[in-house]
Amino acid sequence: MADEVRFGIVGLGMGRDRANKATKTPGARLVAVCDILEERGAKAAEELGVEWITEYDEMLAREDIDAIGVYTPSGWHCDFALRALQAGKHAFTTKPMDIEVAKCDAAIAEAEKRGLLLAVDFDCRYDPMNHRVRAALQQGAIGKVILADLRMKWYRSQGYYDGGSPPGWRSRRETERGSAANQGVHYIDLLQWWLGPVKSVIGRYGTFTHEIESEDAAGGIVEFASGAWAVVLTTTCSFPGLGTTLEITGDRGTVAWHDSNLKAFQAMKGDASGLPEWGSPEAEDLSLDDFPVPEDLPPHIIVDMVRAITEGQPVQCDGREGRKSVALFQAIYESCEQGKAVSAP
Repeated sequence: MADEVRFGIVGLGMGRDRANKATKTPGARLVAVCDILEERGAKAAEELGVEWITEYDEMLAREDIDAIGVYTPSGWHCDFALRALQAGKHAFTTKPMDIEVAKCDAAIAEAEKRGLLLAVDFDCRYDPMNHRVRAALQQGAIGKVILADLRMKWYRSQGYYDGGSPPGWRSRRETERGSAANQGVHYIDLLQWWLGPVKSVIGRYGTFTHEIESEDAAGGIVEFASGAWAVVLTTTCSFPGLGTTLEITGDRGTVAWHDSNLKAFQAMKGDASGLPEWGSPEAEDLSLDDFPVPEDLPPHIIVDMVRAITEGQPVQCDGREGRKSVALFQAIYESCEQGKAVSAP
């Protein structure tokens, strides 16, 4: 396997941060960036000492690039990733993997056919605490999981939706479905990663305070194959923004998480069956430090890709994993549009 991975980054919004990381990661070399905006592309090229390209086909044709990171509008993620794979490049996308499951499937199939790597850049997958929560749930620290709550209450102005590159992409259904697909997907991914396969979804969505085609509030009731339920709410209408809360309720305790900080991790002590009718069992504070993190967890997607390509290690979120959150939010939208519960595709 190669000793060095040569990167190209397309899209210099969030992609600029990943381009920076590629210049500072051992075993990685940033070769070129691609963006149609001169103020972003020329500045990145000068500051990072790399080439700026305006045409994606030119980046794809280069033989000195091994892996391409896609940081375009959401509805184009798998379009760009598929073309990279067809050109013989490894590919990774920012979140969400795409806004359509069918596009995810096409990219996954291409990667598997060619023996190339396809990954999804979810920051939450690189946080050790989230790995510890998953291990705690899998090991029954709070008993059998009964119910989960995901409440994401953020604020975004009309200017946020009108802006971007190209202007207004966040407001259009073709390029962005809304609060669940854009902001909420971080936590939808965590929810399904922690609780397992989804069985069915009942969803609602609407547009309340913005002049946009996409939704600014979405909700759903999710049933998992395990029998657990989850209530999901995402919105960009909440002023002031109240952040994001994830609470997991088991039959013996609770894990509560808010804005990437653990707020509660408690389980009942002993056997509660002999308590008086209104009695409450004694609570025990648990520690996430008692649950494992994968050895040598990479800090971000660039390190992850370098290790996967040069050492053959699995990435934290491959294409098949990334597809799962797309399937869940797509099911929320489809349930609302069809007026019935649907299965996650």
